[in-house]
Amino acid sequence: MTSDTARWLVTGAAGMLGQDVLAELEAAGIEATALRRADLDITDDTAVLAAVSGHAVVVNCAAWTDVDGAESAEQAATAVNGLGVRNLAAACAATGVRLLHVSTDYVLSGDAAEPYAEDAPTAPVNAYGRSKLVGEQAVRELLPQSGYIVRTAWLYGEHGPNFVATMLKLAAQRDTLDVVDDQHGQPTWSRALARQLTALGRAALAGRAPAGVYHGTATGRTTWFGLARESYRLSGLDPERIRPTTSEAFVRPAVRPAFSVLGHERWAAAGLAPLPEWRDMLGEALERPAFVELRP
Repeated sequence: MTSDTARWLVTGAAGMLGQDVLAELEAAGIEATALRRADLDITDDTAVLAAVSGHAVVVNCAAWTDVDGAESAEQAATAVNGLGVRNLAAACAATGVRLLHVSTDYVLSGDAAEPYAEDAPTAPVNAYGRSKLVGEQAVRELLPQSGYIVRTAWLYGEHGPNFVATMLKLAAQRDTLDVVDDQHGQPTWSRALARQLTALGRAALAGRAPAGVYHGTATGRTTWFGLARESYRLSGLDPERIRPTTSEAFVRPAVRPAFSVLGHERWAAAGLAPLPEWRDMLGEALERPAFVELRP
């Protein structure tokens, strides 16, 4: 079985990233099984083992993603993001399948001054981050040679609610918008991440990619304020309508990391380039019909 004839499994296939992964696999001529939340409960170990069997690569896009909700339901979040991932990793270990698990910058402390390396110490500051770290630990433990943890952050795309879409929708409702300017990160287009995951999976099947942690975020950095302004500028809107404010103006149940800038050194080990610069991928994304339709 070659990397181009192997069948892949995508969990969380109805989500924003899951849909883009399926589109990229189809474009690459790779056959894939798409399982939505209704099709597979990853907290059911028996169902997970049956689903994984017969595949060569699993791309896990299934997750509890309600960051604020996890603060009052950490056990439920950890059941999905921790136990569910352990089930997938155990099934992959039992069947010789490679696992590409999508994780998050929230496993890090968010108080650095320089980009986080892939081997930086983990220290989540909220329940969601803790739940995702449990999943990462399971992949490391059970799949030391065939488990790939791809951390992403500030994800936006065509197939789900996200910050960029919200900003464009609000342009038709408000003259000005106050946006946080003291959180730093790397806005990442889900379709670009899907391409990277596809490339990584192929490299893994070909024996070219070492297992472990990779950072699947755009290069460069900005703030939410900077992202909103650039989204407006590229959409033909006046960026001056976006005004800076601080995190104190938008208190949320879950603490957000102030610094979510990740380093990308490990991609070279897999023979792959990091994701593009954030402005470049944003420009490409905003030309997609779903975003063009949101312009006032």
